[in-house]
Amino acid sequence: MKSPRKSLLLAALLLLLADQNGVAQNPAPGGAPPATSPGTVPPTPTGNGEQKPLTPAAQLPTAQGKINITTTTVVVPVTVKDKTGNMVAGLRRDDFRVFEDRIEQKITTLNADAFPLSLVVLIDNDLKQKDAEQVDASLPAILAGMSLSDEADVCRFDQFFYPGKGFTKDQDNLLKQLKRTKLDSQPSVAPPGGPFNGPSINNAPAPGAGNQDPSLIAIKGQTTKALDDAVYEAAELLKDKPRERRKIILLISDGKNGAKFNNHKYDDVRNELLRYNIIVYSVATGSSYFDRKFTRLLEYSGETGGDVSYGAKADSFEHFYSQITDQARNQYTLYYSPKGDPGLGYHTIEVRVEREGLNVTARKGYYAVIPQ
Repeated sequence: MKSPRKSLLLAALLLLLADQNGVAQNPAPGGAPPATSPGTVPPTPTGNGEQKPLTPAAQLPTAQGKINITTTTVVVPVTVKDKTGNMVAGLRRDDFRVFEDRIEQKITTLNADAFPLSLVVLIDNDLKQKDAEQVDASLPAILAGMSLSDEADVCRFDQFFYPGKGFTKDQDNLLKQLKRTKLDSQPSVAPPGGPFNGPSINNAPAPGAGNQDPSLIAIKGQTTKALDDAVYEAAELLKDKPRERRKIILLISDGKNGAKFNNHKYDDVRNELLRYNIIVYSVATGSSYFDRKFTRLLEYSGETGGDVSYGAKADSFEHFYSQITDQARNQYTLYYSPKGDPGLGYHTIEVRVEREGLNVTARKGYYAVIPQ
């Protein structure tokens, strides 16, 4: 026969387990938001900040086992164009189909409202002289495509990343920043033997820069640009922006990228972009079009649902800027809850439109990680 004390302990343990099962299966009073995966947001906003990416609860072990998974919502901005490249308006939810990991999903919501933009203008600081002059002259035209609710930060890169002065909605202030941006036409690493072998801004030593490690000195035929690192740093500036804003990197570059000079690998940068719903739009400078050096621009834009424009002519940049900001602001936004357990890691996304002759652009997936 069990002692009264043992019986009481056993009863208390059974009651505790029953209560935990009830918590796993029933949401807390007051409609507490469900757990979310990276690249996803809960169905109901819970504040002005971007939701921190969380692993579905089923992935988190506890002392008693695993908690049942709760519903997630994946957000997918989508651009639809006709054969002439014009954006298509007036589509309905039934016109779209979305697949995750090749499994068709049910679209719960379609939003066609315009979004304000948070824009990092990321400019290549190491272009050929002719290309640099074209880009310099075109930069003020970026304002033509911006609304009063948009904000932007102007940054540059070569072997190093040069942050701007922070995001601003003040268009007069932004215009001053753009007009004052002057690009170098030479690499930021000087040949050995000179008085200064560090990064430069407008052909002068960058503040606080020291002598350059000789192992990083540029050699003939080798680019020193760290494009991957620059995109990563731009993503870090955008990641905490609220989800009510479209987060955009406008990358203006010839696409050259020195693998030796990057601290962040492409896959890691791509995952960071997808994790925080950041879209990359690229403008390839004129020389890059003929030299075929723009693979990285295609990769970042293609993976995140952006686009690439080719600035082969001096007057084409102004058109691209206006086109890009208008496209980013007026995308359709699809919402769906993945079937089953999405799990950790990378999940592919494919969006189709049930009308002939239309071209669809959307990010190719999202990346789920364990919360930090």
